[in-house]
Amino acid sequence: MKRKIIIGVTGASGAIYAKVLMDKLTALSDQFEKIAIVMSDNAKDVWKVELGSAFKVNDHFDYYDKQNFFAPFASGSAQYDTMIIIPCSMGTMARIATGVSNDLMTRAADVILKERRKLILVARDTPLSLIHINNMKTITEAGGIICPANPSFYANPKTFEELAATVVDRVLDLANIDHKAYRWGE
Repeated sequence: MKRKIIIGVTGASGAIYAKVLMDKLTALSDQFEKIAIVMSDNAKDVWKVELGSAFKVNDHFDYYDKQNFFAPFASGSAQYDTMIIIPCSMGTMARIATGVSNDLMTRAADVILKERRKLILVARDTPLSLIHINNMKTITEAGGIICPANPSFYANPKTFEELAATVVDRVLDLANIDHKAYRWGE
């Protein structure tokens, strides 16, 4: 059975993480029935500032407006199995932790948690306040996974994309997506 996943992109700095994830998922598209994208307004602005061009949806993804509560993954009956929010702002994380479903991204995260499916939040902020840490704890206790956007250096990345891929590869592993990546000790 092919997988159905949701990619959420918030306005936290780190659009390159979302881009590298989308590039990798495009290359792995044969593993998926559906890949849905939902972005905050700020995510579109940050994408343009950090990556130098406007976001463009490719044919491998279904794009949904952040206010479209008729999107299939706004309900558990659509059976999307994984949601990755990359990068995940602390504001979005707070709304998820407190159950505030005020847009499609937070509604989808709420659905994923209530259905006991896989929610991965790639937190991109530093330093962390106690409020952030408590929200991370709440989401973890609810079954979500917090994966900070902390790149690794042991694979000797040479470009920003390779550096971002060290985080994205961890996310793909957490999502149980079959892919090739640098593996320690291999």
